[in-house]
Amino acid sequence: MDPLFPPFQPGSPDPEGPRRRAIPLRVLIPNMITLLALCAGMTAIRLAIENKLDLAIGCIVVAALLDGVDGRVARYLKGTSKFGAELDSLADFVNFGVVPGIVLYFWGLHDLRSIGWIGSLVFAICMVLRLARFNVTSSDPNRPAFQANFFTGMPAPAGACTVLLPIYLDFLGLTHEPSHAKYELAYVLLIAFLMISTIPTFSGKKLGNRIPREWVLPIFVVAVVVVMLLALYPWESLTSLTVAYLATIPFGVVYYRKQARAHAASLPLERKGE
Repeated sequence: MDPLFPPFQPGSPDPEGPRRRAIPLRVLIPNMITLLALCAGMTAIRLAIENKLDLAIGCIVVAALLDGVDGRVARYLKGTSKFGAELDSLADFVNFGVVPGIVLYFWGLHDLRSIGWIGSLVFAICMVLRLARFNVTSSDPNRPAFQANFFTGMPAPAGACTVLLPIYLDFLGLTHEPSHAKYELAYVLLIAFLMISTIPTFSGKKLGNRIPREWVLPIFVVAVVVVMLLALYPWESLTSLTVAYLATIPFGVVYYRKQARAHAASLPLERKGE
């Protein structure tokens, strides 16, 4: 019978050796960015409880920006991993599902009492369903190449920033009234529906791969202008960006259908009949 605690033999192979191999720093950096985004999201909850909604929204926006960076950094450094993908998905649920729902409830949905809380729960549930569907469909090997330019439904960061539009308008001077809560709840449910719907929306994933040389300087200028506008006129900028994003959804649907027809026309005749 083998001893329960065998003595250590110098020079003997360690069965746990492969598990203790050093992890490259390029794999850790994207995960650190994801954790920073999670810290920003959790801090937004504390700020919402303290009625510092402007700072809470700022933390959500920072989390959204970091979420847009971590995946690109991972691909650039060739540091993608299954662990990082799972961590990113869990952080997205907290940052863009739980946190906006809590912020909205503390801001105005509490006027509807339990109904308002149910609205926050529905938004969070739709967010986790949307993320679960994305994790399943993104690895589909039979997915047509053109679909990489589109998300199925509204993506998580866009859903979080878009659902906060009533708060942006409140800071712009359209004061929240308890009688407005039912309309705000309807808007929250609309965004929740858009997240779990099959409506195609632009992903923008192909924009960062190759940029024509003549576009480099204009892109720098636009990026600087957008950052300065967000810093100096945050509520006007966030409102404008939200409305502009919502306005792109019909164009995304039209363009997706055009791409789908072109893809179907390029298929062999025997595959069209399958």
